[in-house]
Amino acid sequence: METIGFYAGSFDPFTNGHLQIVRKAANCFSKVIVGIAYNNEKKTRINKEEMKQAIERTIQELELKNVKVVLYNGLTVKEAQKHGANILIRGLRNGTDYQYEEDIAETNQKISGLDTCYFRAGELGYLSSSLVMELWQNGVEISEFVPTAVVEILKKKV
Repeated sequence: METIGFYAGSFDPFTNGHLQIVRKAANCFSKVIVGIAYNNEKKTRINKEEMKQAIERTIQELELKNVKVVLYNGLTVKEAQKHGANILIRGLRNGTDYQYEEDIAETNQKISGLDTCYFRAGELGYLSSSLVMELWQNGVEISEFVPTAVVEILKKKV
């Protein structure tokens, strides 16, 4: 049976922590779909199409042939089902993340039947998109926190 995992997020921006989760998932599943969600509740800092291209470039450079990137609106579980996913993928940085994610996972399973697989962030557990953007906006070099393609997008924004 083919196992297809769906890893959703706003990825604003996509960090090396996100990339670590994608790499781990790519080793565990036949196919991984990275879903970049349009979230009307969140202010978007980076154009979603540009972020999609940067993630695709990073995936290609790492030769992760079983990973695909999509943009979507609406419920994550609906998009996951549209792509034939049979599991949702989430990354965990700490215990607070776990409780938050577990509440969402329970709801997702009730409405779709899809279970959630968690991957530990490990040594990148401190890293968040918000932290990266705060560092960037204050002139701190962020190339160790995000893929090169993401740094290039941010440099264009200045």
